[in-house]
Amino acid sequence: MSDIIEIVKLRDPNENEFHQAVTEVMESIKPVLDRNPEYREARILERLVEPERVIIFRVPWMDDRGDIHVNRGFRVEMNSAIGPYKGGLRFHPSVNLGILKFLAFEQVFKNALTTLPMGGGKGGSDFDPKGKSDNEIMRFCQSFMCELSRYIGPNTDVPAGDIGVGAREIGYLFGMYKKLCNEFTGVLTGKGLNWGGSLIRPEATGYGSVYFASEMLETRQDTLEGKVCLVSGSGNVAQYTIEKIIDLGGKAITCSDSSGYIYDAEGFDRQKLSFLAMLKNVRRGRVKEYVEKYPSAEYTPVDPSLGYNPLWNHKAACAFPSATQNEINEKDAQNLVNNGVFLVSEGANMPTVPEGIEIFLENNLLYGPGKAANAGGVSVSGLEMSQNSMRLSWSREEVDSRLKTIMTDIHKTCQETAEQYGTPGNYVNGANIAGFVKVVDAMLDQGLV
Repeated sequence: MSDIIEIVKLRDPNENEFHQAVTEVMESIKPVLDRNPEYREARILERLVEPERVIIFRVPWMDDRGDIHVNRGFRVEMNSAIGPYKGGLRFHPSVNLGILKFLAFEQVFKNALTTLPMGGGKGGSDFDPKGKSDNEIMRFCQSFMCELSRYIGPNTDVPAGDIGVGAREIGYLFGMYKKLCNEFTGVLTGKGLNWGGSLIRPEATGYGSVYFASEMLETRQDTLEGKVCLVSGSGNVAQYTIEKIIDLGGKAITCSDSSGYIYDAEGFDRQKLSFLAMLKNVRRGRVKEYVEKYPSAEYTPVDPSLGYNPLWNHKAACAFPSATQNEINEKDAQNLVNNGVFLVSEGANMPTVPEGIEIFLENNLLYGPGKAANAGGVSVSGLEMSQNSMRLSWSREEVDSRLKTIMTDIHKTCQETAEQYGTPGNYVNGANIAGFVKVVDAMLDQGLV
C-alpha cells in the first residue's frame, strides 16, 4: 500500500489533496486486497489512481469594460467502469489540478455507493464568479463550454454544479452546449425545472446529509429531535441542511462563508433561513449582513492566526461541515469532542483532515464521511439523468422518496461492509471498501483498458 502512495506522491508531488484522498482509501482497503489477491495481480490500484483522461484548456473572456482575461479550465475524467463520468464543475480561485483529481477520485467511490450507473469525474476553473456581472458570467461560461463541449455528452460525461456553479451558470453552460452541438440532451444536471431539471436537485446534498445522520442516530435508538447542530457554509448544501434539520426537529445555530461565521443561539427558523437564502442566492451578499437583520446573532470574522475555526467551538450534539475541503483541522475536531458533539455528517467533500478523522473514530463518534453522507446530490443528478432519458418529470414527493431510500441504502451498505471486514461502526472503512469493490470488479470484467 505504501508503495502505491509513494508512487502517487513522486508522480504528482504538489497535489496534496489528491495524496490525502488516495491515502485514506488505501488505508481502508488492505483487508480487501488480502482476501482478493487477484486485485494486486491485475495492478488494479495503479490503474485506479490514474485518471482515464485529463483535459486542460484556456478560457479567454471579456469583462464589461472590454478588458480581456484568460483563465484555465479543467476536466478530470477519472473512471468510467460503471457508467458515464459524473461530477460537478467548480469555479473558484483555489481550483487546480490536484484539487480536481482529489474530487474526481472521491466521486468514483461516492457514485458507486449510490447504486446508480455513474462513473466519476470533476472539473472547473480558477475563475472567480464573485463580483462579476451576469453578462461577465455568461461570457465566461460560453467560452468555457466552447472547449468542454468536445469531451462531454449524455453517454460520455455529464457535469453538474459545485462551488461557484449554480443554476445561473448551468443555464449559460447548457445554452452554449445546445447551440454548439445542435441537440437538446441531458448533458448537464442541475438544470432549470422548466427545461429538463429535477425537483429536489438543489436540496439533495443537504437533505441527503441529514438523512444519513438520521440513519446513524437510529443505530443508537436516537433522532435529531431537539439536537443542537453546527453547520458550516451558506450555499445550497448548508441552506438545505439547515432546512432539513428544522424539518426533523433539530436546531441549527451556525452558518458561514469565507469572510466569517454567524452564531445564532436561538437557532434558525424558516423566516431566518429564507433571509439567508435571499442574502446568498439573490443579493450574493456576505453572512455579516445577517446580524444587521437579526441583532441577537453574533458575527465573527475569519482570523487565520487562531489556528482553529471558532465555529466548531460551541456546545452542540451534531456537526454538519458543508463548506469545503479540510475545514476541520485536528484542533477543531478536538473542540467538537470537548463540546459534546457525538455525530458528524459531512456535506462537503473531505472537510476533515486525517488527524481529525482519527479523533472522531477514537472517541466513537457517529462519523459519516463525505463520500457517503453527501452522496445525495449526485444521486438526484442520476435521477435527473434518468428523467431526461425517459422524457419524464417526477413529482417532488417521488424524488424525495427516492433520495431518502438511496441514503438509507448507502448507510446500510457502509454499515454492513464495515462489519464484514471487522470494523463495525467505522463508516470510513465501510464506504471506501464498498465503493472500491464495486468499481474494481467492473474494471476486471472489462479487461485491461
